[in-house]
Amino acid sequence: MSNPSTKASDLFVQALEAEGVKHIFAVPGEENLDMLESLRNSSIKLVLTRHEQGAGFMAATYGRLTGRAGVCMATLGPGATNFTTPAAYAHLGAFPLIMITGQKPIKKSKQGQFQIIDVVNLFAPICKMSKQIVHGNNIPALVREAFRVAEEERPGAVLLELPEDIAAEPTTAKVIPRSERHYAVADDTVLNEAVSMIRSARMPLVLLGAGANRKQARLALQEFIETTGIPFFSTQMGKGVVDEGSPHFLGTAALSDGDYLHCAIERSDLIINVGHDVVEKPPFFMSHGGKKVIHVNYRSAKVDQVYFPQCEVVGDLARSVQKLTQKIGGKVVCDLAYFNRIREEVELHIKEGADDNRFPIIPQRLVAETRKAMGAKDIIALDNGIYKLWYARNYKAYEPNTVLLDNALATMGAGLPSAMMAAMLYPDRRVMAICGDGGFMMNSQEIETAVRLKMNLVVTILNDSSYGMIRWKQEHVGFADWGLEFGNPDFVKYAEAYGATGHRVGSADELVPTFDRAFKAGGVHIVDVPVDYSENKKVLIDELAAKVCLI
Repeated sequence: MSNPSTKASDLFVQALEAEGVKHIFAVPGEENLDMLESLRNSSIKLVLTRHEQGAGFMAATYGRLTGRAGVCMATLGPGATNFTTPAAYAHLGAFPLIMITGQKPIKKSKQGQFQIIDVVNLFAPICKMSKQIVHGNNIPALVREAFRVAEEERPGAVLLELPEDIAAEPTTAKVIPRSERHYAVADDTVLNEAVSMIRSARMPLVLLGAGANRKQARLALQEFIETTGIPFFSTQMGKGVVDEGSPHFLGTAALSDGDYLHCAIERSDLIINVGHDVVEKPPFFMSHGGKKVIHVNYRSAKVDQVYFPQCEVVGDLARSVQKLTQKIGGKVVCDLAYFNRIREEVELHIKEGADDNRFPIIPQRLVAETRKAMGAKDIIALDNGIYKLWYARNYKAYEPNTVLLDNALATMGAGLPSAMMAAMLYPDRRVMAICGDGGFMMNSQEIETAVRLKMNLVVTILNDSSYGMIRWKQEHVGFADWGLEFGNPDFVKYAEAYGATGHRVGSADELVPTFDRAFKAGGVHIVDVPVDYSENKKVLIDELAAKVCLI
């Protein structure tokens, strides 16, 4: 007896259900109608967004926060091309993402070349895998492979194109069950080498990078730092891997160089580099005869002229670090006096301006007030602008993935959708999107999505009526202040037009009370905060350039 047939789009959705997919974020088109009908009869919730970028950023953030691939869907042509930025965001940021796009029939021409571009090859450079489905029987294997590829280290984006005639055809294939990947642990030989290097070092430091902010590595890394007593610092995307309230925390490498923290990095003779990812600006450069580096990651190092680690601990990150901790067995004898002085200097430096009453508000006060309003497990999602550096430096993260910033693609427009995803996943936490006025307006239409889905979300807009980071760079290189200012809508009325609540603060002292009222009221709130970036050059360039590292 032959197997009964199933419509291919139904089989596709069944395969997604087998992977544990709960949501698909989408702007569907006519080429997705079979998929849409199949979703209607499934356990998967369709989250309709107002732009494909919103769908893609939300799905990528789901992957970032859960480790399981988020799924988004768009039609062919312009719908698909609008996924290129979220694909690059996931590709560089290492966020597991599955993108499903439609296509005209491939067995016969329906409308000539209308809206048809080679989507599969377009996405190949920014995806780990990009495939067209040419037969319904291929769906189970391709879906299983797509999730495996997207989720395994290093995670990233995968595109599957489903033509409308393939989606509608019958198939007798069956779903392939999900399987989990387990990584090996680094072997004793390399771990013993690492132990020897650590014990021989006089001034070692631990660096926590983007790759350490995945796969629940926090407990192993915290135990390693507390057991050995070695100070640690983080990259921007490594914030919160270990509690930054720890007495061993030196700071975040938010600037390329020149900050007090970089004095400590330069003075160290060994960096234990955990979760290094080349997409982030390196907080140090290796040189021959200089400091030594132990590379700890799921994959071997990508060697170049300024990164050539002498020891590579490759394998399951958490379990390898646990084993390394056991082998060391206790405190490491090292000179902490200089690092302690640097820590004091960093603390003093980032507290400057935290009580400044100037208005429009200066960044230091803004960050300090945000930290007061948010609990240890609450989440801020930063869009991209000069304020990102201030938050990376001055805002302490106490839990993993509570500071969602993008220091890889560093795209504007991602902050609001990222915060929306966090609000969906963690409805009991305070979630705040922090956006410049430029970045907010790039995907501001998603406020309607947030209101429709009854999210609890505060969106803080830092209003300087310009592209502030580029103005800072313009000033830094000595060019005239020109060409980067614009006008804004009335953000209070803009919020109200979507059914959200709008607020405009009139002093620095109003900020925390406004945040508290908004969170307690629930729903979607937009807070318009006039900001003064005149401190950027003074603090981030002039003072740092003028300082002398402690002797």
